[in-house]
Amino acid sequence: MLINKKKRIKYLGFDDFWFIIIGILILSFITDYLFSNSFVRHPFGKAIISWSVSLFFSTCDWFIIRSIMIFLRKRLPSFKDNSKRIFLFFIAIVSTVFLVDFFGNIILSFILGLNYNPLSRAKILLPIILISTMTMAIYEAIYFYIRLKKSIREEEQAKQMIVQTQLDTLRNQAQPHFFFNTLNTLRDIIDQNSKEDAKEFVDKLSDVYRFILESGNANLISLRDELKFAKSYIHIQSERFGNNLKVNWDIPKVSLNAMIVPMSLQLLLENAIKHNVISRSKPLVILVATKNNFLIVTNEIQPKSTQIPSTKLGLKNIEKRYTLISSKPIEIKNDGNQFIVSLPLLELSDQKNKYAGINH
Repeated sequence: MLINKKKRIKYLGFDDFWFIIIGILILSFITDYLFSNSFVRHPFGKAIISWSVSLFFSTCDWFIIRSIMIFLRKRLPSFKDNSKRIFLFFIAIVSTVFLVDFFGNIILSFILGLNYNPLSRAKILLPIILISTMTMAIYEAIYFYIRLKKSIREEEQAKQMIVQTQLDTLRNQAQPHFFFNTLNTLRDIIDQNSKEDAKEFVDKLSDVYRFILESGNANLISLRDELKFAKSYIHIQSERFGNNLKVNWDIPKVSLNAMIVPMSLQLLLENAIKHNVISRSKPLVILVATKNNFLIVTNEIQPKSTQIPSTKLGLKNIEKRYTLISSKPIEIKNDGNQFIVSLPLLELSDQKNKYAGINH
């Protein structure tokens, strides 16, 4: 464990090589000072020999306690086991200090002929226990911090995956919705128009789906690209409604680089077409404009005599995607005469922090 750096980092949270060297030296000098104060009472040579005994005891204490600490971390790795593990660890520290001192001094007594008095030494060992506990507390603090940071990171990654799954679901939900409506339009064209008109419609439809495939993994795209898609969609709908459907575009160039949720504009246009009368006597006029960092889609309310039940799938889809990606919500107004939806124009920096790194 001392040699293998990867294992040290795995079980301790950091590479403790130099912490061990410096810690043992400090502990040995403190031990020597408490027991014999060798460098004050003895000549330098004898003091080194006396200090080396303290160094031996400190080294034994350190590595035995450290090994027990790693063992307990392997056996009780969970946060819920912290109290139990720390209690057992403290008992291990106390026991190790007493046992190392007891057996070490028996060996020294046998070699040097000294008398070992466990009761008198027990009082002196208390500071050693305290210092050892404080030293190991540094290990525990670092270990707790590393595990807490890892736990937070894993929790954020889990939330991020959930958000990604939700967005993927919403994105995939929007595409079949569009596909269903365009197939209905194609059916009407086949019934009412020539084959050439149907072929042209299919060509335009393939252009639209090329856009969907190319932007399918993006959570935000430029307003410029969304407008190209929306205009292709309107061109397709014009095959069905002719001049009865009019869209006025009032988008300054300065706004084209702003970001928007993919297919959001198209879904709003589709929503307007679906729920309003479009005829020669009542043409549907839709205004698409920008104002105060919003893309605003406005249409006159011309309810159909036979109203199609609304699932509000399109609006819910857009609202949820904006909620997941940004803190800026969409705005919906219905005054009985006009239906107005305002989509926030975003920048990449407007994405929520937990989601900013996974735009693609």
